[in-house]
Amino acid sequence: MFINDGYVKQFTDMMSEGFIFIDTSGKIQIYNNKAKEIFGIIYNQGTGHMAGRITEGDIVIIGDNSLGKDDGGLTPNDLKVIGIDDNNIQIGDAILAVGVLGDHKQKAIYKYQKASDKNGKFHLSEKVSDKNVDISIDYDKRIINIAVNDQNFDMGYVNAIGHMVILDKNSGRVKFYQAKGYTTRGEEINYILKGREFRAKGSDVDALNVIGKDIFEIHNDSPTIKEFYEAARGSDISYKDKFTEINGRPTICTLVTLNNGKYRVGAALKVEDISEIKKVIRERDEALLHLEQVEKKLKEEETLLELFPEIIGDSKEIRHVKNLAYRASKSNSTVLILGESGTGKSLFAKAIHKASKYSHHPFIHVNCGSIPEALLESELFGYEGGAFTGARSSGKAGMFELAEGGTIFLDEIGEISPVLQVKLLQVLQNKSFYRVGGNKKITVDVRIIAATNKNLEEEMINGSFREDLYYRINVFPIWIPPLRDRKQDIYSLVYYILPYICKKIGCEEKRISGEALNILAEYHWPGNIRELENILERAVNLAEGNILLSNHLLVEHKGIKNSSHGLNSGKPLKDTLQEAERKALLEALKIHNGNRNRAMQALSIGKTSFYEKLKKYNIE
Repeated sequence: MFINDGYVKQFTDMMSEGFIFIDTSGKIQIYNNKAKEIFGIIYNQGTGHMAGRITEGDIVIIGDNSLGKDDGGLTPNDLKVIGIDDNNIQIGDAILAVGVLGDHKQKAIYKYQKASDKNGKFHLSEKVSDKNVDISIDYDKRIINIAVNDQNFDMGYVNAIGHMVILDKNSGRVKFYQAKGYTTRGEEINYILKGREFRAKGSDVDALNVIGKDIFEIHNDSPTIKEFYEAARGSDISYKDKFTEINGRPTICTLVTLNNGKYRVGAALKVEDISEIKKVIRERDEALLHLEQVEKKLKEEETLLELFPEIIGDSKEIRHVKNLAYRASKSNSTVLILGESGTGKSLFAKAIHKASKYSHHPFIHVNCGSIPEALLESELFGYEGGAFTGARSSGKAGMFELAEGGTIFLDEIGEISPVLQVKLLQVLQNKSFYRVGGNKKITVDVRIIAATNKNLEEEMINGSFREDLYYRINVFPIWIPPLRDRKQDIYSLVYYILPYICKKIGCEEKRISGEALNILAEYHWPGNIRELENILERAVNLAEGNILLSNHLLVEHKGIKNSSHGLNSGKPLKDTLQEAERKALLEALKIHNGNRNRAMQALSIGKTSFYEKLKKYNIE
């Protein structure tokens, strides 16, 4: 009817939408250029190949992201022709495969993937007949790529696609490759494997002429094409801007019927390809998701800054610790803060409490290492009147009772004796205990945060720390790195601490020189932030002007020294070790301005051992 009407063709080829017209017998009369573009009826895709059929012995390469969909109804049973006989493969699985048609002696190389595992990339790489074959499915970008040596054959998809390349058994050259519009040309994997002829591709190949062909030859019998055909035959079917899928491509279609007087002459289908729109929407959604993630990260960083303003530093290491502390503050779990002396364990414990739901209730700090062992039990759990000599007649509430509704911070928990560890374990398990000398069970609602500078796992192996208690407190561990492992933070720490020290001492604010800062940055900081505070305070006291210079920083004698420096090799080993031990004790006391608790913590030794050594070396 319209076959020789050049004006109609010229007009419809100007349209920005695909336009197809069929007569009452379902024969195509108009199929404009946009429709050909949408459904891949083009002839110059890629390097090209001759028309032909697959033959026995040809090498078949398959990349299929959903077995049975847009691959000609390929089934696991159909794969037997290329040497794949695997009962575990099911319809809907993704499969990457290299096999030889009809050669059952040669095993196929393949991988398959279940629907639940389809994310990221799925990849198979193999050497076949001296050729490097690489097959991949990128689920995020929705691309299947088959590469043979330096030749790449990409196929994008929206929902599903069956991609295939065939290598000639004799020459090893590419005999066939899948390209856009393969379903329109009837070149799905299953049909090609069963011997259907495939069309030639290349710049010198004529385009597929669809005019006069049955609509079902060009398009599979999808619901939309069936409706199109029924409308052309006389059924009263029409619609506008309907979302539907044709040959695996998402489209928006408008269907209208054409009558000549009382008689139906056919139907027209206007098609808009929305696969590109879907791609843009997907890219937009991905961009929005990325933006949300960035905004969330920025919000978290702002939250961390707001919640922990007293924790200074912006290094990767301290940001990680702040993030863990923030998460711990939103949990009820017991927290174990680990780290060397002077790293700021107490500061983190207070910050976690302040950011938690317990913040409006007490924060009770108990330094388990500074309270004598004989008093620690009564300090923690309280006592009844007359429980022991010197006890108040009215009794006394312990730290756990005082912390009711809030947080108890058990600092230096590694110093608690094994006997007391048993009672502490019961509190952790049941949140209840008895006062010393009492018989009434007391139940408390407290959040427990513990801290230590000891290696509790080693203490556990040595038998000085109970294994069951360790696992009870080690629910949410947070390791605070030493200052030497986050030297980037030294600058911000100095600028934060200096004004505070000047205010405490009562002098005008002082600044620090660049040379002095460099010295601090190079130092190895065995005493961590506590040592930094002491060195800065000493420097502020020494500096007569308002600038701290390098000569005000007494750190040179604390640097790493040669192991033989200062040792008298003529002395017996025992005397030499004792001399080094005495020197270490004096040095620790000097660094911490005579504060014995801090010196003891810096040396990482127990209280009993520390005082025994002071007595042994007559250190006042």
